[in-house]
Amino acid sequence: MRPIAALLFSLALAGCVVPMDPATQLPQQAASTGAASNALPPNQAARNFVAAVGAVEPVAEQICRARTRGINCDFRIVVDDTPNQPPNAFQTLDDFNRPILAFNLALIANARNVDELAFVIGHEAAHHIAGHIPQQQQSASQGALLAGILVAAGGGDAATIQEAQKIGATVGARRFSKGFELEADALGTEITERAGFDALRGAAFFDRLPDPGNKFLGTHPPNADRRATVARAVAALR
Repeated sequence: MRPIAALLFSLALAGCVVPMDPATQLPQQAASTGAASNALPPNQAARNFVAAVGAVEPVAEQICRARTRGINCDFRIVVDDTPNQPPNAFQTLDDFNRPILAFNLALIANARNVDELAFVIGHEAAHHIAGHIPQQQQSASQGALLAGILVAAGGGDAATIQEAQKIGATVGARRFSKGFELEADALGTEITERAGFDALRGAAFFDRLPDPGNKFLGTHPPNADRRATVARAVAALR
């Protein structure tokens, strides 16, 4: 059998906040939210992002250190300036397990105010604090292993087993994906509010996203569920 670890490479990222239309989805990419007719001037958008990072990052690191043990809480914020990309944000880890929060220029430009940027940053940081990447990888590994065993037991050849492992890894990785997103929304709300921003205003970002609905094995929950999660978290905090 192909080593299962090799199948998990593409599953190392977590937390795209902008879901893509399933018909055109690419690994770890996000959907375009359409023309930004109400977009801020580039200089204002850049200032908003810098202000959001400056306020949210230390709060996220403080919460990370208070609520976790043995993980790196030194967030590194990076911006992808590749042109002509759809809005995208994600959390990943570098080779030394330092958490990376990545945002591209399209997402920064798409935000209508600093609260939205603060909320997206808080959401991505929450994925790391909650340990979603290792949980996702473990679930993917279990799915790949089980699928490979079942196909092998049925007499499948090596190529068929490898294909089954790929499918099993994908299904396993998506098993808890919606729950992870809602958990990151709730913790991201706390981070946003503690950093001095309005999470309800920030979560308005969802209103401009295509609604993924409640699809089986979808990667994101319905937008209404996400807004409701934020509202409950804000009510508990305030």
